[in-house]
Amino acid sequence: MKFSHKGLLDISTLVGFLLLSCAAGYAQTQVRFVTWRADPQWVWDQAIADFEAQNPGIRVVREVGPHSSTEFHDLLTQKLKNRDPEVDVFFMDVIWPAEFAAAGWALPLERFFSRAEQKEFLEAAIQANTYQGQIFGVPVFIDAGLLYYRKDLLKKYGFSPPRTWPELVDQAKTILEKEKDPQLTGFSAQFKQYEGLVCNMMEYILSNGGSLWDEREYKSTLNLPKAKEAVRFVRDRMIGEISHRGVMAYQEPESLALFTQGRAIFHRNWPYAWEAANDPKKSKVSGRVGMEALPAFPGGKSVATLGGWQLGISRFSRKPDLAWKFVASMTGKESQRRIGLFTSRAPTRKQLYRDPEILKKNPQFESEFQTFLRAVPRPRTPVYIPLSNIMQRYFSSAVVVPNSDLDPLASLASRDMDRVLDLLREKGRP
Repeated sequence: MKFSHKGLLDISTLVGFLLLSCAAGYAQTQVRFVTWRADPQWVWDQAIADFEAQNPGIRVVREVGPHSSTEFHDLLTQKLKNRDPEVDVFFMDVIWPAEFAAAGWALPLERFFSRAEQKEFLEAAIQANTYQGQIFGVPVFIDAGLLYYRKDLLKKYGFSPPRTWPELVDQAKTILEKEKDPQLTGFSAQFKQYEGLVCNMMEYILSNGGSLWDEREYKSTLNLPKAKEAVRFVRDRMIGEISHRGVMAYQEPESLALFTQGRAIFHRNWPYAWEAANDPKKSKVSGRVGMEALPAFPGGKSVATLGGWQLGISRFSRKPDLAWKFVASMTGKESQRRIGLFTSRAPTRKQLYRDPEILKKNPQFESEFQTFLRAVPRPRTPVYIPLSNIMQRYFSSAVVVPNSDLDPLASLASRDMDRVLDLLREKGRP
């Protein structure tokens, strides 16, 4: 068969056009997902494989960022500041939605995520993703502060789990005195200068009737008596009387390791710690661990700081409908059920806390559910990060140094927070 010169040009043009069309079509069928390496990885791999199987021709391309929340935030915000259209879906820590919404980086989800569907999720998690009446993320799993304790040691000395912080200190002191074990400490938690310190201190301050700041008046409240009283208690009694000095360098892994090695009576951590503490391969106290809601101060209510991660959609994505399809799949009932069954994370859909198979494998979910219902989000504000940095420095200096003068430290932190909050007052938004 012979082709004319003109015919060859036509065929070349046609082939080129088809190649370009295929390339363009292929690009349109990709969902680019900025994530971190999850554990166990197969659960998330399977969720993505299910989505791709249910949507032939669509491929999820993952960009795996650092596991550190701070470093992941830096990576993600740089992409969003640059309006990178290659980012479609991303993970958000529970404290980021207001920042991402105010900056115009996260897509409002009302047209996808109805009020009726939102009610399927735990209320605190939905609240944390809502800013100025709009929702910007879908919760994937939830965290909240919990108290872990040595059941065997409390039983040995006739104690019930403590309901107040002073009661916890008194129990720990009695057990330490009677056990006479130089390796044993009374309490292990997260007191290093980082976001976890804010989570811990918020639980003390709020359970004493204080607050971090006044969200209506845009004023710091750290220099008010209730807040300072709680900070003083942590410094003088929690750290000063029943913890060793190393606790002030601990994040979650170090504080949990101390507990699972059998060297702490009480331990504050997130729900994932239950599995590790009761795994005979990882824990010397497996089977001897109890879990309760965190104590409060006398006359106060138990407070658990809300944690967890959500999925958001970039406002600069060229494929928002496809991105939502992926988010809906990753947060759907089957994916959430897999989280409840095969990870140490707690799902965010309420109905799963009545699932017999999930409860059989994770009986602790039944009691954790009540804590999740009462969990308190950190204040939602686009300037949370600078406010947190100020609080971290204040709390660290206040509890690390014995006999520190709290009045000037609290006044200085409040002054610095007020300067940041003034920016919101000027713009007239929370």
